[in-house]
Amino acid sequence: MQTRQEIYDALRAALVELFEIEPERVTPAANLYSDLEIDSIDAVDLLDHIRRTTGRKLSANDFRNVRTIDDVVDAVWHKQQA
Repeated sequence: MQTRQEIYDALRAALVELFEIEPERVTPAANLYSDLEIDSIDAVDLLDHIRRTTGRKLSANDFRNVRTIDDVVDAVWHKQQA
């Protein structure tokens, strides 16, 4: 089981690697859509990367209310608790 910090670190690395986002822009409060310019196709790629990296599959429903990096961390955290 991963800690919240480990989830955040993995997510941050993924955003930097997959979408070439500058690391300093990836903060817990950063909005995926307005701050980091993630679109719906990017979100699908991110969901797939999370599944491959953490072994936790997030559905579109799980991702529906996600807006910030911290929201993604919470979604993965809750999924692994189940």
